[in-house]
Amino acid sequence: MKRRVMACIFAGLGSLALAQPGAPVFSGAPLSMQFQQIELRTALQLIADFSGFNLVVSDSVSGQLSLRLQDVPWDQALHTILQTKGLGQQREGQVIWVAPLAELAARDKLALESRTASQVIEPLQTQAFALNHAKAVDLLGPLLSAGSPPAGVASPRMLSARGSALADVRTNQLFVTDIPERLKQVAGLIERIDVPQRQVLIEARIVEADDHFASSLGVRLAVNSSTPNIDLPASPLQGAEAPNVALSLFNASHSQRLGLALSALEAQGLGRVVASPRLVTADQAKAVIEQGTELPYTLAGANGVTSIAFRKANLRLEVTPHITPEGSITMHLEVHKDSVGQSTPAGFAIDTKHVSTQVRVEDGGTVMIGGIYETTHSDNRAGVPGLRDLPGWSWLFGNRSQRHAKQELLIFLSPKMIQQGAPAP
Repeated sequence: MKRRVMACIFAGLGSLALAQPGAPVFSGAPLSMQFQQIELRTALQLIADFSGFNLVVSDSVSGQLSLRLQDVPWDQALHTILQTKGLGQQREGQVIWVAPLAELAARDKLALESRTASQVIEPLQTQAFALNHAKAVDLLGPLLSAGSPPAGVASPRMLSARGSALADVRTNQLFVTDIPERLKQVAGLIERIDVPQRQVLIEARIVEADDHFASSLGVRLAVNSSTPNIDLPASPLQGAEAPNVALSLFNASHSQRLGLALSALEAQGLGRVVASPRLVTADQAKAVIEQGTELPYTLAGANGVTSIAFRKANLRLEVTPHITPEGSITMHLEVHKDSVGQSTPAGFAIDTKHVSTQVRVEDGGTVMIGGIYETTHSDNRAGVPGLRDLPGWSWLFGNRSQRHAKQELLIFLSPKMIQQGAPAP
């Protein structure tokens, strides 16, 4: 929440810093003028008469100019003339004040010094803000401290030097004491931040399958689909093992048929769904799914004292969703697949597999994480002891069987936004 508050402060200050006069946009009615050595004040008066604006010209504005303008917006004509003579303009309603740039800068400086001086003597007021969704303590940082603003941006402290703020954790209220202008800014900030955080329902399916499962699933989902967007492992070609991708994307229409396809393939013995957890998490909040076992091992301490500790050998899935402005969901994924390895004098080793990625999925779509394989090889030998080792007769008194299996771990994640006010499934 603190990062979100600071981001709003920085964004607001950054927009103020970027709102400097750049390339102006002109929208006035077209104007044509052609004069040789016309008085500057006369030219400005003609533009004022044409535009209908009231024009106030400083006493220091003087001189002549020659110009030829054909069908030029009147505000662009005024801007061009003022730039030619080193002048500037300030608009207040229907009044345009024209003066040299140095004079306008001095006027702005004087107004700023006057406002600063008035803040020193202006009476303070205290206002209480009751927050419904945000935490009051999270707002104390932006209101009171400077933090670490971006380069080129002023301190994000919103309160004046005389201002103060107090947060009550029990009632989640914020008490702010400052001048009325700063209190109005704080009220605007709270109005934008104190909103309910959107939630995402994440449905996960963890599947253990053979190495042909993903290809079969892709074929099933691609049937009768006019716009398939599936990227699944290819089948072997001419005896060579085809490469396998790590990520595959399904749109929302494929996600609706995913459960039926998994059930059909599971019935055929091609794979099995080992877990189907569902959880709800807030936007930009980490969700964790963990399943596995803990292995005990002995720790030697001081004076020969030993203790038992545990190491995890499990499947851990961390998902941090972010709802984009266009309605899709970006997920930062961390997948840890640890399993029990070979035995060592110090205990069992842990075989680890780790995937870290970020992917964007449409609302209701599905992302599949694959490429995590486990290979098992067994060699069994049976027969009559002694006779099965006779050269040339082992086939009669014994037999040997070998089995080689290759399994893939597939993780399907289907994020879906929960509408405000709707109960979580």
